[in-house]
Amino acid sequence: RLAMNELLLWLGRVAGLGGLLLCLVALGSRFSGSHWVAGFQVGTLLQGGTAAMVFGGFCLLAWLVENARRG
Repeated sequence: RLAMNELLLWLGRVAGLGGLLLCLVALGSRFSGSHWVAGFQVGTLLQGGTAAMVFGGFCLLAWLVENARRG
């Protein structure tokens, strides 16, 4: 059970950070006037980054709930 808790914590952190970086790349390229990055539209990258941050938030929420339950 402890391994699952640690996995949720690290998965949440990594997904959130990766999503943030993906959103920053999308915003930076859009502000520079580009609509495409590595064959992907900037909007697609922004949606992917947002989805990764939401997933990371759910992982961290599950971690918090499990820790509160253990008390």
